[in-house]
Amino acid sequence: MIEAKKFKTQHNYAFIDEATKREIRRKLLKAIAIPGYQVPYSSPEMPIARGWGTGGLHVSLAIIGKNDTFKVIDQGSDASVNACSLRDFVHQVTDCKTTYATAEATIIQSRHRITEQKLNANQILVFQVPQPEPLRGVERYENKTRQMHAEADYAKMWVSLYESYVKFGDIMTGAGYPVKVNGRYVMSPSPIPRWDVPNLSNAECLYLFGAGREKRLYAVPPFTKVEPLEFEDIKFKIENFDAITCNMTGQKGAFMDELYGQDGKVSNVINDSDFLDTLVEQKVRPEQWKNKYLLEALAKIEKEINN
Repeated sequence: MIEAKKFKTQHNYAFIDEATKREIRRKLLKAIAIPGYQVPYSSPEMPIARGWGTGGLHVSLAIIGKNDTFKVIDQGSDASVNACSLRDFVHQVTDCKTTYATAEATIIQSRHRITEQKLNANQILVFQVPQPEPLRGVERYENKTRQMHAEADYAKMWVSLYESYVKFGDIMTGAGYPVKVNGRYVMSPSPIPRWDVPNLSNAECLYLFGAGREKRLYAVPPFTKVEPLEFEDIKFKIENFDAITCNMTGQKGAFMDELYGQDGKVSNVINDSDFLDTLVEQKVRPEQWKNKYLLEALAKIEKEINN
């Protein structure tokens, strides 16, 4: 009987070849130097399908080192299939430390959420971006959108927002609300909820965006002004969770998920799984929370109690 032999697949550190990693890092430097500008790059093949996070994975693997601590979240959860698969893959090809704790991570790869806990200057948040072009809904041709960005001609975007307000009585754009970065480029902030949009502005950490299918990279450097598009008399609004309390922690002022039980009852739970766990364990104090709307909500609650 012939014994089966085990073959170990050989690959470069962080899977991607060194020349491609250098190219991605050079393009990231350009993206950081021109906040909000989309930089084309060579998008290498990965062992996952395009559209499942290849852009974010390209960025993470290009910048990660052996001393980094890596975290992946998918819609706020560390335990989804996408998050677990990407975390295991990155660990296998880099042997770096992985974590669920936001405070411990040096590189966080995210699918459509910004962590509730404040990130510091030593942390990088990498976004998986399915559609990086904010003008795609108003202009179908790539050469036209490139020209519009070059000339800062965003009239069609403003008309689209106005038409939404006239038709529905409000600007209906939810996830991926368009923003202007550093007073110049209109950018798609990935399909993050409106709740997270204000947290892009003047943050301490570095935000990197990777769209593997569209082959685009862009960035928001630390302490960069990011403004959601709004009219003088029609202001940008985030989701309203003022009247909603987390059923597990009793806390307000965070982005909530609605959960439906078998009996049809609805419960609300904080979306960020690590933030939820730390609140349950009483490891995070309110003054450490990042979201200014959360702090305003807490102040409002305290005022009502005192009155």
